[in-house]
Amino acid sequence: MLTSIALILLTGLLLGSIFSKIKLPSLLGMMIAGIILSPYALNLIDESILNISADLRQIALVIILTRAGLSLDLSDLKKVGRPAVLMSFVPACVEILGAVILAPRLLGVTVLEAAIIGSVIAAVSPAVIVPRMIRLIEEGYGKKNSIPQLILAGASVDDVFVIVVFTAFTALASTGEISAGRFLQIPISILLGFVLGVVVGILLVLFFKVFHMRDSVKLLIILSVSFLLLELQNQLEGIIPVSGLLAIMSLGIVIRQKYDVLAVRLSGKYNKLWVAAEVFLFVLVGATVDLKYAVSAGTGAILLVAGALCFRMLGVAISLIKTKLTKKERVFCMLAYTPKATVQAAIGAIPLTMGLPCGQIVLTVAVLSILITAPFGAICVDNLYKKLLNS
Repeated sequence: MLTSIALILLTGLLLGSIFSKIKLPSLLGMMIAGIILSPYALNLIDESILNISADLRQIALVIILTRAGLSLDLSDLKKVGRPAVLMSFVPACVEILGAVILAPRLLGVTVLEAAIIGSVIAAVSPAVIVPRMIRLIEEGYGKKNSIPQLILAGASVDDVFVIVVFTAFTALASTGEISAGRFLQIPISILLGFVLGVVVGILLVLFFKVFHMRDSVKLLIILSVSFLLLELQNQLEGIIPVSGLLAIMSLGIVIRQKYDVLAVRLSGKYNKLWVAAEVFLFVLVGATVDLKYAVSAGTGAILLVAGALCFRMLGVAISLIKTKLTKKERVFCMLAYTPKATVQAAIGAIPLTMGLPCGQIVLTVAVLSILITAPFGAICVDNLYKKLLNS
């Protein structure tokens, strides 16, 4: 295991650094490192690491979402308002619709199978988007119309929405039944996640103001509480839907509002944690990618990913109707909302393990969506934000 950890860190950092030097996103180098080390290539990652890969990716997501919460000012979120709500589900719905229209023609699947494919590829990646939006907030780009805050807020809910829709479609494919209750889980999960995060955040602020300790200890306490929130989500599954990731982000927002001085100090420490977490996250995402699926997919699957992406950007444009955003800011939002990675790596193989006939093609399209959209979105944001947004 220790050898695998060393290889993940060293290879990820090396290729990430090389890609940064040639003006490409470091995450692309890290993903390629994962592909090289994966069981489908050199097979240099210990099985014990692969068995806990999903948990390690979750830890990285916890770090980046807490960091996002600590960076978000509630007054900026209030300014965003309606577009943030629309961004949390309209682009995903339009992208799923695009897949339903395109997939039967390009891949020869049924409408339901196309809907499952659409629900897998529709989730945006917080792991790609969040660190970039935090950087924009720190550098002051898009501040006037709260562009980074708009994208952060939408992306944090988008995943919750898409995963519930995916669960509903796969249930329909396996049992032939679909329950309205599944779709009711979406607003309940979002609302309870937000409320839970606010309550826990307030309790933590009160605790930290009464009991004085090093910031490093506070960070460990917040991390531990965040892991417990995720476990609570798992324990309540099938009883009460609650979004643990949204609760974690809300917790960070509350600390920022109620204890700003601490939030600034903790944010610096989370930045340092993210250096290692980012490597693990993207190398392990890369390790889930089997290039055989991508190679065997043909042009149909590539055209589907590209076409669905166009539908997604249309959905973003619809969400931003009647806002004060300039044309350049709208274009930036459309491009910034394209990367896919973590959710696709997590759920792409589920239809195959369920024994659904479309399982193989769903996994193939999920792999391609990661390989195409993660670098595309990251490159667009990294190279265009200074040109499209005002500082």
